[in-house]
Amino acid sequence: MEKGINQYILAKFGMEPKDTRSYSPLVLAYIGDGIYDLVIRTMMVGKGNAHVNALHKRTSQLVKAHAQSELIRALHAELTEEEQAVYRRGRNAHSPTMAKNATMADYRRATGFEALMGYLYLEGQVDRLMELVLLGLERIGKGKGRKDALRRDDD
Repeated sequence: MEKGINQYILAKFGMEPKDTRSYSPLVLAYIGDGIYDLVIRTMMVGKGNAHVNALHKRTSQLVKAHAQSELIRALHAELTEEEQAVYRRGRNAHSPTMAKNATMADYRRATGFEALMGYLYLEGQVDRLMELVLLGLERIGKGKGRKDALRRDDD
């Protein structure tokens, strides 16, 4: 099995990977939030040079809780039983905070989505993570098939 980036990072700092099942769903969501954000930012920068403010606006549209909630709803039928279990654990976790511009339902689904992203990342399943992100973006109309796919309508 190819070493995942998380294993690479840990090795560079002299640390051993932990059993992913030992992490709470909120810890999985914490790392998943960062990984998903990095994927989306990389996609935005990959489209070419742009003003940072425009990049931020476009990125924000896809990393906010509502967009993540739409993604997981579009992907739910594609998830394996194990992935569904991770998603449910994240969705059902009780967080002490909530996004200021999200409904409770969107926030919980987004937390489940982030937990799944974190789980896949820590498990070294980056190909699966990318497969789900790409499929989800396509299904919500933000995929690579659209010329303006990752742009806001008013940009």
